[in-house]
Amino acid sequence: MSAFVYLLRCADDSLYCGWSSDPERRLAEHAAGRASRYTRSRLPVELVWVGECADRSEAMREEARIKRLPAAEKRALALSGPRPARPGRGSPPPSGASRPAS
Repeated sequence: MSAFVYLLRCADDSLYCGWSSDPERRLAEHAAGRASRYTRSRLPVELVWVGECADRSEAMREEARIKRLPAAEKRALALSGPRPARPGRGSPPPSGASRPAS
């Protein structure tokens, strides 16, 4: 089953990263203030990036990787728009960044 990593832009222009098996449903939960305390206090939120992963484990690893990125790289990722899925991997890092060795 596919899982997705997503970035939301909050009303204060901060970025929130999460994962879900259904990003549209999760966006609705964030918009309704039911998904996380962080986004609840920063409504409205906008979905700015989604990347598909092979499964939940991979999505969680990709979420952790994105959260470790410097702020400038997260902003570049958000500006890049959705990325197509790649078999066996999460979304690629923003241009100029390298994926950490596993």
